[in-house]
Amino acid sequence: MSNTETALKEAMTAIEGAVGVALVDYTSGMALGTLGGGKDLDLGVAAAGNTDVVRAKVRTMEHLGLKDEIEDILITLGSQYHLIRLMKGRGKDGLFLYLALDRGRANLAMARHQLRRIEAGLEV
Repeated sequence: MSNTETALKEAMTAIEGAVGVALVDYTSGMALGTLGGGKDLDLGVAAAGNTDVVRAKVRTMEHLGLKDEIEDILITLGSQYHLIRLMKGRGKDGLFLYLALDRGRANLAMARHQLRRIEAGLEV
């Protein structure tokens, strides 16, 4: 099991093309931890904005009567992938991992696999 800081460091070093990562509480929209980012990627703004994305998708699923769970949400941009991984398990409800990737350097399938592994080992 790893703590937030260790998990974020692992995401930035183990996932090829990682630009920034955050652990976000989508009930408040607050980032509980961030690493990376920079002047072109404000992770605080990204945390708040992606909270709206998660809430909208959850509401839509409720309106549709879908009884399934969201694993992750992928947003593709011209130069980046943005991956939102909803966390499951004791103490993890209401949280998601947000990962921004450089599209030219990232392997999306491997990034999803590694983020799932990091999420499973994260103790909040």
